[in-house]
Amino acid sequence: MDAIFIALEKSNLVVVDCRAASTDLFLDYFSEVDLPAVLKALGAALTLVMPVNHELDSVDQVQRLAEQLGNTAGYVVVRNAAHSDSFALFDSAEVRLRLKNDLGGREITMTRLRDWLVEALNRENVTITAAARHAGFSLLDRQRLQTWQRKLFAEIESAADLLLPTK
Repeated sequence: MDAIFIALEKSNLVVVDCRAASTDLFLDYFSEVDLPAVLKALGAALTLVMPVNHELDSVDQVQRLAEQLGNTAGYVVVRNAAHSDSFALFDSAEVRLRLKNDLGGREITMTRLRDWLVEALNRENVTITAAARHAGFSLLDRQRLQTWQRKLFAEIESAADLLLPTK
């Protein structure tokens, strides 16, 4: 994991996609290296992009990260509707209010993509951007993908100040 911070010595933006259930691994590492001191030495900021869904585990992961990192990080919660449009557990969680009111966190929404489109993307082994020009997708499915992507990009743009470095 040292490579993450080594990369920050050469670039002003580093994106790390973590595997599921890696919270303990990262929290232990951040403690070992004294994350606030490392960020200060690099003149860097850390923003955590954390998906939540209808399951309590996703809320628990957000809670644990916010408790241990506090103001050391910025927070963007992705309301991931891939499996359900219900966010009742997260909406009623104390951590949601803490993120929004105390830690300057943001929420964005990623709407559900139709199952057959997800299957087709996997079958064709293409990204949404590539699929929007791919002959294996019908005109209407290409349009659905473009519309979904446009909405997601607008959501991401609403949190750009936390996601992208300032010049």
